[in-house]
Parts: sequence; C-alpha cells; structure tokens
Amino acid sequence: MYLYNSLSHKKELFTPNDPNMVKMYTCGPTVYHFAHIGNLRTYIMEDVLEKTLRYMGYNVKRVMNITDVGHLASDADTGEDKMVKGAKRENKSVMEIAQFYTDAFFADCEKLNIKKPDVIEPATNCIDEYIHMVETLLKNGKAYLAGGNVYFDTATLEKYYVFNDHDEEDLAVGVRDGVEEDANKRNKNDFVLWFTKSKFEDQALKWDSPWGVGYPGWHIECSCISMKHLGGDLDIHAGGIDNAFPHHTNEIAQSESYLGHKWCNYWFHVHHLNTDTGKMSKSKGEFLTVSLLEKKGYDPMAYRLFCLQSHYRRNLVFSWENLDNAVVAYDKLIAKIAALKDGDAVDEQALESLKQRFAGALNGDLNTSLAVTAMYDVLKAKTTDATKLAALADFDRVLSLNLLEAAKKLQAKQAEEAAASADPEIDAMIAARAAAKKEKNFAEADRIRDALNAMGVEIIDTPQGTKWRRV
Repeated sequence: MYLYNSLSHKKELFTPNDPNMVKMYTCGPTVYHFAHIGNLRTYIMEDVLEKTLRYMGYNVKRVMNITDVGHLASDADTGEDKMVKGAKRENKSVMEIAQFYTDAFFADCEKLNIKKPDVIEPATNCIDEYIHMVETLLKNGKAYLAGGNVYFDTATLEKYYVFNDHDEEDLAVGVRDGVEEDANKRNKNDFVLWFTKSKFEDQALKWDSPWGVGYPGWHIECSCISMKHLGGDLDIHAGGIDNAFPHHTNEIAQSESYLGHKWCNYWFHVHHLNTDTGKMSKSKGEFLTVSLLEKKGYDPMAYRLFCLQSHYRRNLVFSWENLDNAVVAYDKLIAKIAALKDGDAVDEQALESLKQRFAGALNGDLNTSLAVTAMYDVLKAKTTDATKLAALADFDRVLSLNLLEAAKKLQAKQAEEAAASADPEIDAMIAARAAAKKEKNFAEADRIRDALNAMGVEIIDTPQGTKWRRV
C-alpha cells in the first residue's frame, strides 16, 4: 500500500512499526460549534483510510482527541478562546458547550457512516500528562519561562519547518494571519506550552501547575493524548491540510524533543473543501452542516459519494449543482443495484478479480475516485448478479455508502408501489400485448396499447419488462 507522506513530499510504501498493529492518530474537533461539511470531508477521508487499512488485513488502533480547552483564535494568545466564544454565544458553560457539540459531531459522523475511533479523549482529561511533558521539556532545555508562560524554544531544533521549506522572512511575526507579536517570545515561531498569564481575564478552565494556575496550549494536547494511548512510535497522523502548519509542525517539535527520537512515520493531510468564495470556514459566519443538507432534502450518502469522487489531496469545490450531480449518480447507482437478482451462484474467480481492481485503487495513495470507478465496473462485469452483489458488499466495507441496504429499501418501495397500483384488467391486457408481440401480431399489440391509452394508462417498455402508470 502506497501513501503520500506530507513529511517527505512523496508516495511511500506503507510499513507500520508493528505489522500486527497500525497506530493511527487523527486530530478531533474543537467543540465550540457544529462541524461544517468541509471539516467532515477530512473525517470522511480519514475514515476511508482506517477502513482501507482494515480491508487490507491490518489491525488498527485509532485515537482521536476532543479539543474542549486551549484552542485560541491565534497562536500568540490573541483573539478569543474558541470554547469561551461558544459559551458566550449561547449563554452556557464551557463544558455544556463542549458536551453539546461533541454529541452533535458524532451524530453527524453517524449520518455519514464515519466509524468512531477506538479511543476518544477530551483534552481536559489529560492535564497531568501536559504538565509532565512541559516539565521534561524545561529540564531538557527545550522550553523556557517568560512572562508567566512556558514557551517551546524553536531555536533548539535543527529544522522547524518540516512540512514546507518556508522562508523565515515570509512568515512575518507569527504563524497565522493577523497574529500580533508576543513580546515574551525569544523567537517569533516559539509557541506556548502552558499559559498562566493569558490575555483573557475570564478564562473559564484553569488548573494548578508548577508555574501557577493556568491551562495548556493547544498543540501539546494532541502529542500527549497520542502518547498516552499509542506510545512513542506513531505510524500515521492524519488531519486537515490547514493543520500541517503550525499545529502539526509544533506537535513534531515538542514530541520529538520530549522523546529524543522520531515520533511519527507517515503524515496524511486532506485538502480543503472550497466554495466559489474560497475555503469553507466557521470564521466567515455562514457554513453548511449535515443537518442543513438534510433539511434541503439531501441524503448524507450523496455527500459522502461527492467526497469519494475526488482525491483527498485535491481541493474539492462545493456547489449545489455539483451536489445535485452526486445525488443523481447515487440514485442511479442504487437503482441499478436494486435491479440485480440474488439467486444464482457466486463466481469466486470473477469476484477475486473485481476485488483486486478495487484494492489496487486504494493501494495507490487511497485513490477513491478510481475505487468508485471499480464499483461501477462491477455493474458492467459479465458475471452473475450474485457475484456483483458480493463484490459490492465487499467494497462497501470501505466506501460505506449503504449500497445494499439502500437497494433493499428501494426494492421494498417499488414492491409497495406495484401492489398499490395493481389492476388485474390492465395486467391482463399488458400480458396479452406481450403475447401478441411475441407472435409478431403487431397490429393486435398496437390495438391493445391504444386501448390502454384510451383508459388513461401509459405503458413503458424497459429491459426488465413492461411497466405502466396512470396519466
């Protein structure tokens, strides 16, 4: 299996540290608001990665954090704390906000068939781990105290910009747009490990520490939660491309300074979902959620298919027209599957060939667009319907599009409609017309058709037989 490694900027053969267990960490949500569908594109593709690894025979332990403290609007302690911002907006406590939006996030994941990680850890559960890491970094000379806060000293690193070769001058005074200079820093790229002197007087969550009452910086949370559950050798770290710098860059800096060796071998970054005005973002005030799509009548599976039709390392452009196209594609796909008959034998050799084509697409840097093509190739294959259904069920272990379940629902709906519209007289006339056509008595067949039309019945000849409806 080949994956593009953001750290090396090339595709690499995936080789886990332990062949019996892949250790995977994914950055979780900051639970101050609903996840928008751009956020959820990242979680869909991480879900596909995990399911692909399992499909290929690996055991996987996946850990994800919930950021319920410490995520500031910038890395210079400027702007509002995102959790406090959410609490003020809704006149609730920070922990009430965290619980509500954590539940909402996982409800959205369930609608999109995103599997829950094996371990889910709120940041507020690991204060002791953060304090221990900060103490160690101070002891090792990798961190320093200034203005009451503890900072990581990036000057102690051989290389800081591990994902991109940035020019230091290009980064101005900070790591995000609009960041003000922090006079406590020795170097402009240093970042806070622990706050005791925040610019926020009303910071809601604080804990005792050797440096005073305060709270952790955002970056240290993922490092400690990962090490708590996966140890010091991580196989895959995944997240959105906007987290590569500074968040993941800072995670590597502090983790490897703490451990004394390389921390994570493969970095998997999902690119943005864009609109015609740029990247979808909560900061703009308007964003699309799964619930809003549902209110507009869209099946979440259509959005999942929309995401799978594009490669995760390409920006995906959202428009209602593009989503409508995905709806049409999904509905046609389910209709074709519903037309398959599960009565004959499975051709094991043909099934294996179809599965190899599907696995080949996934093994080539998780090429879900080719995997979707392999799914359509099943429907065109010259093999039994039972073989096709077996292949589709197998593929859906990864694609998670509810293929067979949706097809069965459609079959049940079609059966109900057929029963509701049954008419023995019309059915008999259609049977007589079919017999006339078989005997090449086309005049009689046309006479029966005209008689049906006069009764207000339209007949539709399809490859599956003749259907009718009242007009």
